[in-house]
Amino acid sequence: MKLIFDKGRSGRRAYRAPACDVPMDSAVPAAMRRSAPARLPEVTELDAIRHFTNLSRKNFGVDSHFYPLGSCTMKYNPKSHEIIARMPGFAGLHPWLAQLPGGEKLTQGALETLYRQERFLSELLGFAETTLQPMAGANGEFTGVMLIAAYFKARGKTTRNVMLIPDAAHGTNPASAVQAGFTCREVSSDAEGNVDLNDLAAKLGDDVAGLMLTCPNTVGMFDRNVEQVCKMVHDAGGLCYCDGANANAIIGRVRPGDLGFDVMHTNVHKTFSTPHGGGGPGAGPVSVVEKLRPFLPVPRIICKPDGSYALDHNQPQSIGQISAFYGNFGVLLRSCAYLLMLGRAGMIRVSENAVLNANYLRVKLAPYYDQKITRMCMHECVFSATRQVAKGVHALDIAKGLIDRGIHPPTIYFPLIIPEALMIEPTETESKETLDEFVEAMIEIAKLTDTDPESLHDAPVTMPVKRMDETLAARKPDLAAPLH
Repeated sequence: MKLIFDKGRSGRRAYRAPACDVPMDSAVPAAMRRSAPARLPEVTELDAIRHFTNLSRKNFGVDSHFYPLGSCTMKYNPKSHEIIARMPGFAGLHPWLAQLPGGEKLTQGALETLYRQERFLSELLGFAETTLQPMAGANGEFTGVMLIAAYFKARGKTTRNVMLIPDAAHGTNPASAVQAGFTCREVSSDAEGNVDLNDLAAKLGDDVAGLMLTCPNTVGMFDRNVEQVCKMVHDAGGLCYCDGANANAIIGRVRPGDLGFDVMHTNVHKTFSTPHGGGGPGAGPVSVVEKLRPFLPVPRIICKPDGSYALDHNQPQSIGQISAFYGNFGVLLRSCAYLLMLGRAGMIRVSENAVLNANYLRVKLAPYYDQKITRMCMHECVFSATRQVAKGVHALDIAKGLIDRGIHPPTIYFPLIIPEALMIEPTETESKETLDEFVEAMIEIAKLTDTDPESLHDAPVTMPVKRMDETLAARKPDLAAPLH
């Protein structure tokens, strides 16, 4: 396929820009001006449209392919929410407007929407208060552990500087804890994917500030001992953090705040209908119990006695402002629309279908792929390709084979506690027919392992870009190489 530059011909034009009305000689210093015009492709509008449309068709996405990327949850989201996010009264607001003199009067609708969404999430998750300010899941994690640090600092217990991290946690958990000033201590899982209570007891001490529990965890399991885990941490004087990135498996069925968690973040792109991928956009709301409310980021959105809404910066124990604006507003609008559209009954159906779909795949593929943990899973099922490795086929080969069959690969080699891991998350939005097509593809690949393993070593063979050196591509990417 030719690059857009190769298609250019002198004199062709797709767009004519209006004459520049900025005096360039005075506005731009001479040293910063080009000595010659930029080399740009000269193409017609039709050539440009066809080029980029054809490129887009080579991409995998939830609008075009099954995308069972475990852990990251690439699910389909209603297009109606995109319309809401583009409404002029919302999209036209400057993100700093509410914080400028007189700006609160001009942003009452936006402030009320955010205020109500915080109430929705607090009720749905079982907490006293929620902030929508964090800009991503990892930013929410960091905010949550900062709240824990602020809580102990306010109580004069600065020696509590250890955060316990189960080995089935998301990889960002220890990174967030270290960034907030904690030292991490790993806690093992038992044979069923729960926190090992004996190991937890051994790791607890008066230096422990808390435990970060991914619930459900990266093995796709809901910890059967979660209430006991929280009690053990509380009895030792610590706090419990819930990584709620996988909340689409439990939403509406159980409230994490009722289980004993003190702080929790949720990934709206996983559970509450927002786009995901390409580095953003994102949002990671954080919910807390009452004793952590004073430490929430400023500004806080409040409803005044007269019914109007305002931003409150007068929070002396706050950890401060953690993002330039009050959250990623367009993303939060989509998630608010999702909450209002589904309500509590709809959220229950979301979690039921997410769990049903994952367990359907777990049972259908069990005869062909190994499972370290065989009990009922939650939002995702995790297989191991150890059986296939014995025949020379690795998880990477299976993933590449799926690409040839029009399916985006699941997460591979994570979680680390599962050898040759295949983490498959079908999400609640996929139909049985789509799941059956995926099952057929996975079974076909499993059979090829016995009859023609070499064909999987060459995959993908149907894509513009063939098998590449993964390490070299990550460290020394050639973004201008021609497609072949």
